[in-house]
Amino acid sequence: MKKLTAVFTALLLLAGCQKLPMTETPPPTPPGQFETLRVGTLYGPQIYVASARGDSGFDYELASRFADFLNKPLEMVPYGSIHELYHALDEGQIDLIAAGLGDTDIRRNHFRLSPPLYHVNQLLVYREGNAIPTDLSSLSEPLEVVADSSFIETLEDLKPEYPSLQWQEVNDKDNEELLSMIASGELQYTITDSTSLEINRRFMPELRASLVLKQQQPVVWLLPRNNSDPLMSELLRFWHQEKRDGTLDHLVEKYFGHVKRFDYVDTRAFIRAVKLRLPQFESWFKSYAGELDWRKLAATSYQESHWNPRARSPTGVRGMMMLTIPTAQQLGVDDRLDPQQSIRGGAEYLASILQTLPASIPDEERMWFALASYNVGFGHVEDARVLAEKLGKNPSAWKDVKQVLPLLQKRKYYQETKYGYARGSEAVQYVDNIRRYYDTLVWLDNQHDQQTLADNNSSDVPDAATEANDISGAEAEAVQPR
Repeated sequence: MKKLTAVFTALLLLAGCQKLPMTETPPPTPPGQFETLRVGTLYGPQIYVASARGDSGFDYELASRFADFLNKPLEMVPYGSIHELYHALDEGQIDLIAAGLGDTDIRRNHFRLSPPLYHVNQLLVYREGNAIPTDLSSLSEPLEVVADSSFIETLEDLKPEYPSLQWQEVNDKDNEELLSMIASGELQYTITDSTSLEINRRFMPELRASLVLKQQQPVVWLLPRNNSDPLMSELLRFWHQEKRDGTLDHLVEKYFGHVKRFDYVDTRAFIRAVKLRLPQFESWFKSYAGELDWRKLAATSYQESHWNPRARSPTGVRGMMMLTIPTAQQLGVDDRLDPQQSIRGGAEYLASILQTLPASIPDEERMWFALASYNVGFGHVEDARVLAEKLGKNPSAWKDVKQVLPLLQKRKYYQETKYGYARGSEAVQYVDNIRRYYDTLVWLDNQHDQQTLADNNSSDVPDAATEANDISGAEAEAVQPR
């Protein structure tokens, strides 16, 4: 018995000397190795906007194309700040950052950067009507800028030259919020990039830029510093393809090409007309738009007549959609001054142009060709497409044809075309104006949707008045939400 006990004790001691199996922490999955492409981003009109009418934004569209290139579903993951984006990338929660961020020395030291997607200037922004800042040392108040933004590095570089320069890093607001504070007069100065200013002043026409603090800064995507070789290799292949095919240039033109021209008075007038005039006609735009986005139809009508049913041009076209007599007769419009008939006729005319356009023109660009035809005539647009091809440009890309249309005003070019002289530069401006009006309508719709969502969420809270049925009137008043 003692011998058995000794053997058993020895076995226990031997077992105690064995190393217990260790639970190893699995290494982080390299970027791009998940089943989806996880892209961290920020909200912004030129970056990423999610709405009931669909997602949009330069970075969103390019990320979507990259996901297709990789044959993976796209997962856009918006964060509240640049710092949160950095943390998510460091922790492997996302594969890359696509958020309109600039190329800076600090980012180069911490991340891998994509090739340039486009270039921007950094601008000092103030409000219309205030004194124009002519020098950084003359600012009456400290700047407020988004924390972790490339603007911080620019200011630090400028500090030795301007010792009195002061700024505050803001963590709880994004760039668009700071711009809105400038427009409302709550804030004196901030810094933004040129594309953000050009896009946002369509909605906030009070924004003004004075000083250029940095020129032609590349905008890039960020990848993790380590273990991202395969994803970077794919991104470089994708970038070269997009450059070669002209897709990258197309996206730049789509989001930024039409916003450079700005008219303060016109923008203010349009926003005012949306509030005062559009409600009278909105139901007809929606009713007759068909497959068109009704806001594109409404934007066209504003460009034509400023939503004035009795509008008249020097050439004799009349009404909301400025129809000629022959076109009105062809469309069955008996009274061009009847807004409902005019909107119906204009919608049908645009739809017919869209159907006539060559199939080689991509769906997302057909509207711009149709609008140019609505303005200057289908034949002249075809002349411009033929001329574009002769000049080595893409006749089915609006960014190329918009460069060629103004040449129809020069004898050297129009004398060799089928339909001759045309005021092509006016057609280009016409389309750009409509695109800006359309973008503003989309932005206003998104603002309305966000307000409606906020109102609905607040209505989910128990109604204080209902809970106070058994309380006296004075007590019920006291518990009403304010």
